[in-house]
Amino acid sequence: MAELKPGDPAPAFELADQDGNTVKLSDFRGRKVLVYFYPKADTPGCTKQACSVRDARPDLSALGVDAVGVSPDLPGRLKRFDGKYGLGFPLLSDADHAVAEAYGVRAEKSMFGRKYRGIVRSAFLVDEAGRIQEAFYGISPARTVPSVLAALGPE
Repeated sequence: MAELKPGDPAPAFELADQDGNTVKLSDFRGRKVLVYFYPKADTPGCTKQACSVRDARPDLSALGVDAVGVSPDLPGRLKRFDGKYGLGFPLLSDADHAVAEAYGVRAEKSMFGRKYRGIVRSAFLVDEAGRIQEAFYGISPARTVPSVLAALGPE
């Protein structure tokens, strides 16, 4: 799938979170939501990214923005990740990669000469109507929160 652009409808999803609850994109209708994709829970980059979102939640919430993280990890692993770092926001299990495919964040990658399909770390700011406000493909863990805050601009 091609990359999503501002104004595109955000692909709907319905995924299990770390507690086994079903979370849908439509649950956030009327609020903005940061939907970010990461490759694997409890790895250095993913931990840095998740902790930065955790630490920014008061600022994001004050701006009317919720946050969810999406990875191919199963709910049990996500529960351990949440517990270890006290993340406190929904971590969603996209084990079949359907949501990652819909958002265009699954691509061919290479590690040690081995090619495989994996998650391209990306973040999306979805507006109150369920449309992409901003899309950040290939974003670094350290740039996720600052990029989203900049996209929200001065109020």
